[in-house]
Amino acid sequence: MPVFVFHHGSDSARRIAERSAAIDCAAILTGQNPEHISNLKVAWRASPCLKEKNTPVILVAVGSVVAEGCVRTVTAITLRTVIQNVILDWSGTLVDDLSAVWHATNQVLRRAGRPPMSLETFRSEFCLPFARFYDRHVPGVPLRQLEAWFHEAFAEVQHPVEALPHARGFLEFCQRHGLRTFVLSTVKREYFERQSVQTGLAPLLGPAYLEAWDKREWIGRLLSEQDLNPPETIFVGDMQHDVETAQHGGIGSCAVLTGYNTLDQLRMAGPDLIVEHLGELQYWLESEHWSWPPAVEKSKNQSPVVTVGALILNDRNEVLLVRTAKWSHRWGIPGGKVRTGEPSEAALRRELHEETGLEVTDVQLVEVRDWINPPEFYRPVHFVLFTYLCRVRGAPDVRINHESCAWRWVPLADALSVELNEPTRRLVERVLGSASARLPTAPAES
Repeated sequence: MPVFVFHHGSDSARRIAERSAAIDCAAILTGQNPEHISNLKVAWRASPCLKEKNTPVILVAVGSVVAEGCVRTVTAITLRTVIQNVILDWSGTLVDDLSAVWHATNQVLRRAGRPPMSLETFRSEFCLPFARFYDRHVPGVPLRQLEAWFHEAFAEVQHPVEALPHARGFLEFCQRHGLRTFVLSTVKREYFERQSVQTGLAPLLGPAYLEAWDKREWIGRLLSEQDLNPPETIFVGDMQHDVETAQHGGIGSCAVLTGYNTLDQLRMAGPDLIVEHLGELQYWLESEHWSWPPAVEKSKNQSPVVTVGALILNDRNEVLLVRTAKWSHRWGIPGGKVRTGEPSEAALRRELHEETGLEVTDVQLVEVRDWINPPEFYRPVHFVLFTYLCRVRGAPDVRINHESCAWRWVPLADALSVELNEPTRRLVERVLGSASARLPTAPAES
């Protein structure tokens, strides 16, 4: 697809030009006077890339006045904004501190005479600004006292905080392509400085705006002080408050599923894009040539995705269930995509080992079924799902990878009482409906 890049401002134009090596560019023009607009019109008419009828062309422009002038001059162009600046939340976006914050919050609740929360309840209840959460659960206790209790507990449990998968790769990607990065977070400065060094992310980070209790009150200051053009800027975060902050600042919004809020909560906030992790955001930026918002609707026209998954039975006829953010935090079976040229059963064994660390036996195919745009999944997709039944012998050592946030063994007979995603529920029903004929034989008790 030929892409015309038109930009005013020499520094930004240079960054676009450097990045354009990955784009099929018919013309790269800088400046904003009528001569350049005329040159663009000539390039449009003369480009050999455009001789075929109905050739799609994107004009990537920054600066509304210039962009409008170009659109009046050149027809049949889709106007898209190029992202130059990425603002990132810290907790739940770049680092995983959920367990530490949950633990410290429960210490606050105990000291205030309130019962502690389960992790699931905490994720559904926690919100920003902090005052809103505290007013709901510990009314009447001064905020200063609550914060003192929290920081006393958090200082003792922040040691295991680590960088989230894809965080380092995404920051390195931004550096390679000249994207300016910033941090906007509620985290205390002393925690941020310690964690950024501990995780090794410090050299990759741009200016940090910290202790921002209400980020909506800070976003305008950040944009102004750093001279950021809102149409060129996105805010990436894991909470509804981050999406609201982006909307308040008039910038793009991207929600990630690696942190505190659930898929349903993030959908309610209405971000421009929801991604599983920062690696997927990198994919969208590259595939869309850094334009925003991404044309996610094109995924609806992609070919179906062939996947495999299995109910794994142990010697007690319990099934292994895993919980993932991308399936709305519902419980499901482990599995994943089939690679080109890979037999489906081989793909199953590979995926189960990668996601659970288990080697399985007695593999039986149960069914092949289409799942078209399942609402529990975080984005539209057409799955062709091969589902299996299999066993693991002895005392299984389950080791989930970063794709799952929890796992459990559940008696097969009780599995339908668990909050399952629909593909898993369908599989359990099929297996229970023909259990006597289909279950792999469990070893005899000695």
